Amino acid sequence: MAEIHIGDNESLDAALRRFKRIMQRDGIMAEMRRREHYVKPSVRRKQKAQQAKRRRG
Repeated sequence: MAEIHIGDNESLDAALRRFKRIMQRDGIMAEMRRREHYVKPSVRRKQKAQQAKRRRG
């Protein structure tokens, strides 16, 4: 879990920006977006195959 400590002279906006940067770096936001909707295993396999095909060429 991401956690920040707000300094004495730190504004709320600066702390929020720092928190968002930590969340982005840890990959929490990407994980959240990925889990937003359930994807059936068959659809997940198709997507994985399509991504591999795009990488190849």
